[in-house]
Amino acid sequence: MMQYLWLIPLGVLIGACGTLIGAGGGFVLMPILLLVYPADSPALLTSISLAVVFFNAASGSWAYHRMRRIHYKSGWLFSAGTVPGAILGALTANYIPRRLFNAVFGFLMLGASAYLFLYPDKKRARKNAECDSSSGRGESYGGNEQFSYNRALGVVLSLGVGYVSSLLGVGGGIIHVPTLVNLFNFPVHIATATSHFILAITAFTGSIVHVASGTFTGGLWRTVLLAIGVLPGAQLGAKLSSRVPGNWIIRGLALALALVGLRILITAL
Repeated sequence: MMQYLWLIPLGVLIGACGTLIGAGGGFVLMPILLLVYPADSPALLTSISLAVVFFNAASGSWAYHRMRRIHYKSGWLFSAGTVPGAILGALTANYIPRRLFNAVFGFLMLGASAYLFLYPDKKRARKNAECDSSSGRGESYGGNEQFSYNRALGVVLSLGVGYVSSLLGVGGGIIHVPTLVNLFNFPVHIATATSHFILAITAFTGSIVHVASGTFTGGLWRTVLLAIGVLPGAQLGAKLSSRVPGNWIIRGLALALALVGLRILITAL
C-alpha cells in the first residue's frame, strides 16, 4: 500500500478542480491512471476513476447543499436519465470498438471546448421568456435567480451523459455544465452545483455496475487513498467557487474539455 500513498495529494487536487467546475475530476484522473499504470486494463482504471468521481461528487454536493446552490428539482429529473445511461455504459465498456469511439468523442470534446472559449458569454444575459408546453416554468432559486429549461430535452441528453461517463470514467459534468448553462439558461454557479449532484448519482450507479461485473477487482486500495484526498479537496473546491467569477469557471471547463479530447484522441491513435 505504501507505493500508493502519493495518490492522496493527487486526490486533493482532483477534488478541488473537479468540484470547482462541477466536472467530478475524472477528466484529470483518467489520463494520469493510464500513464502510471500501463499494464492495467482500461476497464479497471475506468472503474477506479468512476468510484473516485462518486466520492468527489458526493462531498462537493454536500458542500453545495449547505450553500443552497443545488437545484434539486432539475437535479432529480436529469438523474432519472443518467441512471439507465450509466448502467448501459458500464455494461458495454468492454464491447464497444474503443478506438473509433474515442476518435469521434475526442473531436466532439475539442469542438465543445472551442465553442466555450469563443462564446463564453452567449447565454450569460438571462432571458425570462415564457417556455412552451414541453418546458419547465421559469423558476426562481435562492430568491434572485430566474431561468427556464426544457425538461424532456434535459432527460434525453442526460441519458447520453450517463452512458459516456460510465464508459470512459471521466464523469458527466464536462458535458452537463455547458448544457445547463448554454441550452437551459442555468446560472453558472447553480449549474456547477446541480451538475455535481447529478454526477454523484450517476457515478454511484456506474460504480455499482462495475463492481458487480468484476471489473473493479484490484482497484480497492487505489480508490480508497484517492477518496481520502478528494473528500477534503471537494470541500476546498466548493469554497473557492464562491470567489471565482463565472466566466473563469466556464473557461476552466473549456480547458478541461480540450484536455479530455486530446487524451481520448491520443488513445485512439
